[in-house]
Amino acid sequence: LKRCCPVVCWKRWKSKLLRQAPRYDDDAVEGNGVVENLHNCRTEDGSSTLCLNNLASVDGQSSEEHPGHNIHPRSMTALKNGVGASADQKTRFFLVIMRLNLKFLLISLCVTAALITFALWANCGVGQGLVPKWPQHRGDGDNPFEQTEEIDCIINQEYSIGCRKEGEEVYLPFSFLQKYFDVYGSLNVVDGSRRFDWTHSYGKVNYPKGAYDPRGIFMYFENYNVEMRDRVKCISAIDGVPISTQWESQGYFYATQIAQFGLSHYSKNLTEPEPRRKTVEDGERELAGWIVPKGSTLNRTLDRSHLSAGAVVSFSTGKSFDTAVLLPMDHVLDLVLSVDVLLKPNSTLCVTLQNRETQKLYRVYYILVDFLIGVQDENIYYGIGLNSTGVWKHLTRDLFVDLQKGLPQYASTDKRRKMRRTELKVIEISLLGNGSIDNLTLSTSEHIAHFYDAAEWLIRHQDPSTGGWPIPVRRKLGSGFGELARGWYSAMAQGHAISLLARAYYHSKGDKRYLRAALDGLKLFRIPSYQGGVLATFLGKYAWYEEYPTTPHSFVLNGFIYSLLGLYDLNSTAPANQSNEAAVLFEQGMTSLKKMLLLYDTGSGTSYDLRHFTLGIAPNLARWDYHATHVNQLLLLATIDPDPLISQTAERWKNYMVGKRAPHN
Repeated sequence: LKRCCPVVCWKRWKSKLLRQAPRYDDDAVEGNGVVENLHNCRTEDGSSTLCLNNLASVDGQSSEEHPGHNIHPRSMTALKNGVGASADQKTRFFLVIMRLNLKFLLISLCVTAALITFALWANCGVGQGLVPKWPQHRGDGDNPFEQTEEIDCIINQEYSIGCRKEGEEVYLPFSFLQKYFDVYGSLNVVDGSRRFDWTHSYGKVNYPKGAYDPRGIFMYFENYNVEMRDRVKCISAIDGVPISTQWESQGYFYATQIAQFGLSHYSKNLTEPEPRRKTVEDGERELAGWIVPKGSTLNRTLDRSHLSAGAVVSFSTGKSFDTAVLLPMDHVLDLVLSVDVLLKPNSTLCVTLQNRETQKLYRVYYILVDFLIGVQDENIYYGIGLNSTGVWKHLTRDLFVDLQKGLPQYASTDKRRKMRRTELKVIEISLLGNGSIDNLTLSTSEHIAHFYDAAEWLIRHQDPSTGGWPIPVRRKLGSGFGELARGWYSAMAQGHAISLLARAYYHSKGDKRYLRAALDGLKLFRIPSYQGGVLATFLGKYAWYEEYPTTPHSFVLNGFIYSLLGLYDLNSTAPANQSNEAAVLFEQGMTSLKKMLLLYDTGSGTSYDLRHFTLGIAPNLARWDYHATHVNQLLLLATIDPDPLISQTAERWKNYMVGKRAPHN
């Protein structure tokens, strides 16, 4: 019955019963349109025969002509005497049940077909299948949704793309518009509703919160996180400043990035709340809960060579790690380690971190070697320098950054994932070998310490003859420009360094080392670029301080303005009898900027430099992040110089970022 139509199966079944009647009990057979009752009759010898009620013949023939039916005389007698009444009732009841089952089956099929039809009809709207990709546009006619059709769009008679037409409107794929017009967009869900956000640029404008203060926040650098840039290999444990990989993968010191690192931390120190600090060990009070294995020692001693000339914690262990002195802890969020450490040969300071979600352990080691960073599985090694052997050294390490910079060294590409700071906690600090520690703290931040690390690097690495910070890698700005040899100088690096040193002079309450270094940094502003300096001249008249002292001149805009800010910072911070040269250089540069600024305006954006003028080639258009930097720099300069040219240009360039253009003729 399950493998055929119910009506057909019913007829086939009854026909089969008729043909095989002698073998069936209590069933119904249809003959000549009359349904007769069949039941078993027992003969005297116990055999079973087919009894037909009031049936004299089948298909008009007598029972003698159908010996297979074997109608027994006693069966006929039993029927006439009512002996088969009970079986007859059972048969009628069975037929009723079967008819009800057939009706129920037919009704169920009809209802199911109706439900399926309704469901399909409900999902068949006009263009419903196109909605996720091509939202319907409500037309002006009576029909709220006009039918769409696919058409070809011919682009500049050069190639075609698939489009959609709806009424009189034609819709182009955003993937095409994005590349064609250099715009950006994404689907987002806001308050439970899906929408498409279109942006003309990805740059961000930062409006000054007041007049620029050379002693305060540097531009908007409080938003910078220099150490987490991909082009920063790590933060050197020897010098405490970033190692760049922008132009050479092995890493090098880049004064521009080091100064940005220091300026960002100086600015964060002014904008963020006071850091939370926890003193873990200072040698003055009772020792922390160190675990000292058998054969190892840990005690408080007096060390006159330390700056405090007071008590420190000294340790001595074997060479194997199981002899290390351990301090267990469960410290969350405060991931900036600050410690005074004196290590003797083959000694190590180790911090164990744990991912709170995966429970995975990582160990960061600080050891007496000269390399920058080494990685072996989950063990990350930072060298603090062989020259630190046996002498006191202060370390300020952001453990989160140190771990994050080590992870890509061993993680496969598909498994690399930047952790969140909140995922980590410090679970152990260990000491191995021989040495001493003091002032061991964990804190949320140590911005001023990082700021002074950058300032001290600038003091140590300034060329005394030129007053500059040489760039130790080759650089070729582009086709048509000569290559810059190792040791070239940048006006942007000089300006950034002067801005940082001026703030260090102010913050240190007059440390003359920082002032002298800043003043010496002015020397290169007077030396032509072809003689190793950073000074260029536009049309033989306007002085320009080159970020890249190329041949021919490149006149990069953002680097020039950064150099002007450095000159302004020093002029405003240095004593009056020492600031005159910075003032002259600044005014000279501002005059050039006002005369040349509009050469960078393209009517819809800005140029990064003036190579289209000096090389006679197509303009080098500024990416939106560089264009935003131009706008932010002009907005800041407008708080220094009231000339409307600066503020009006800044406003016009800002409007370019939302799709506005200069008018045509």
